[in-house]
Amino acid sequence: MSSQFYKSRGVSATKDDVHRAIYSQDQGLLPGAFCKILPDPAGLSDWCMSFHADGAGTKSSVAYLMYRETGNPAWFAGLAQDAVVMNTDDLACVGAYDQFYLSNTIGRNAQRVDGDCLSAIIHGYDRIVEQFQDQGITISMTGGETADVGDLVQTVICDASMFVRFPRCQLIDPSRIAPGMAIIGLASFGRMNGEVKENSGIGSNGLTAARHLLLHPDYRTRYPESYSSSMDPMLAYCGNWHLTDPLPGSELSVGEALLSPTRSFLPVIKTILKAMPLSIAALIHCTGGGQAKCRDFGHQIRYVKDNLFPAPPLFEALRETGQIDEKELYQVFNMGHRMELVCQPEEVDRIRSICGTFELETRVIGYTEANTSAFEGNEVIIKDRGQTHEYRSRGAAEPA
Repeated sequence: MSSQFYKSRGVSATKDDVHRAIYSQDQGLLPGAFCKILPDPAGLSDWCMSFHADGAGTKSSVAYLMYRETGNPAWFAGLAQDAVVMNTDDLACVGAYDQFYLSNTIGRNAQRVDGDCLSAIIHGYDRIVEQFQDQGITISMTGGETADVGDLVQTVICDASMFVRFPRCQLIDPSRIAPGMAIIGLASFGRMNGEVKENSGIGSNGLTAARHLLLHPDYRTRYPESYSSSMDPMLAYCGNWHLTDPLPGSELSVGEALLSPTRSFLPVIKTILKAMPLSIAALIHCTGGGQAKCRDFGHQIRYVKDNLFPAPPLFEALRETGQIDEKELYQVFNMGHRMELVCQPEEVDRIRSICGTFELETRVIGYTEANTSAFEGNEVIIKDRGQTHEYRSRGAAEPA
């Protein structure tokens, strides 16, 4: 399936072209793992490593809009948490949960993003590292790069890379996914331990679609630098909302909801993995690809998701624009849960109990079964709001 709303704005939700480009690359020690696993650089045969990279994506455009509207550079600070958590929570999916080494990269247009904005991002890194430290997770800052690249960047890009080494016995191998397992969704929205305000759940994926679906055309003409110059301007900012408008059903404004910091599930996952080693068949971070992300893991598996969380307010607002197809909506956004745990049904109660100690809402959102379809690969079936949506492995023909 092609994501038409994204495609028309120069973005691929599924990144099929990227996957084709890297198809022939070496897959490391554990092909099919969520992140690439390599031998331990210290040469210990019972240890391994991963070196990962991710970032805040086009969420930085929302921070830029908020900064220009308010004059407050503090709106940039949360981008650091987004960049860090997108790395830590990906790495958690292979079983790494402590002793990370972090490097950050900031590319900016210095004429629009000044030193105060830069300082907000850098202090944002300090703050999120301290927060992890308070939760018993060590992240060591190793430095980074700040580049003034106005020829390439219209506002700012906030990326990070992270290194971790850990015992191979902790590795999570998604090939263990089998029919008859339960899928537990960890809520991306609401408020859990350590959060000072409501989280919209948006994370750091789908922000190109979200801001153009929701935000008012006023921003199209006032801030043309906040969207791609190669895009038809009439496709930019096609919504009804201004940044300061209250989001219905939420304590947040629309701008605050779009900038909600990406929630980290790492402290919860660390507790689960230490208490229940080898009990998790897979952890799937529902980022690029949204609720269809799981189709990339396991062999000949059908993921049936028939008990999703009710859509949180921001996602409901996106749906109500009427500008994005329902099937695409689930493929672009996490729709309320950004992390999935796949386990045996008898493990569900204990896992949910641990999550409860963090005041993290969970739900058994579905189950796995054997894919008996005629095509080779995996399949995702989403049943929600009286509709059924099907997504198949890359290269397999999508249902009509």
